[in-house]
Amino acid sequence: MKNKFLILTAVLLIGAVFLSACGPSTVYVQPQPIQRTITVTGSGKITLTPDIAYISIGVQTENASASVAATENTTKAQAVITAIKGFSVADKDIQTTDFSITPQQQYDNNGKVTGITYVVNNTVYVTIRDLTKIGDLLDATVTAGANDINSIQFDVADKSAALTQARQAAVSDAQKQAEELTTASGARLGDVQTISYYDTSAPMAVTFAKADAMAGAGSVPVQAGSMQITTTVTIVYELR
Repeated sequence: MKNKFLILTAVLLIGAVFLSACGPSTVYVQPQPIQRTITVTGSGKITLTPDIAYISIGVQTENASASVAATENTTKAQAVITAIKGFSVADKDIQTTDFSITPQQQYDNNGKVTGITYVVNNTVYVTIRDLTKIGDLLDATVTAGANDINSIQFDVADKSAALTQARQAAVSDAQKQAEELTTASGARLGDVQTISYYDTSAPMAVTFAKADAMAGAGSVPVQAGSMQITTTVTIVYELR
């Protein structure tokens, strides 16, 4: 009987220890201080004078015979390219971007098909590095047979230095705002936590009327004007 009592007591003790181990426990976590920050957005703008232009010049011909339309187009397109090269435009700056032969059905007033006309397009993309020649170049290409000139895009060939200036100006603008706000609020400006930026420098486009309407009009007056490079910077500062 005594042995049974001892065994029962041991079992009860083991169970009590097991239950105490499985019971709820308290974990203490040191609270982290809330980080105070300020977010500011600054901008920087640099004005540039374009020094390069891009233009698409095309020749479109139509004929009931595909071969005749293609032959006529080739002759005119070659004359246009010769005219372009006459203004010291290098071969590397003349790129064919489109050549197509498209059949188009012709209809009478009753909607009946009366025949097929073949439309041939040949377009070259030209880089012009001497902007003083644009007007005369356009007149020469139209005279040579170009009849599809849509627009000119003015740009700056190397914008790296201007981008650096715009970014520096944007950061200075953002920092100035942050310092003004923290001084006014009695806080102190801490380290930079994050920084992001966005550059924009869209080329300027000039739209022209139908090219054949320009024929015989003489040198086309074209002004490059100016363009802007803009950088927007968002900076998050720590507050102390």
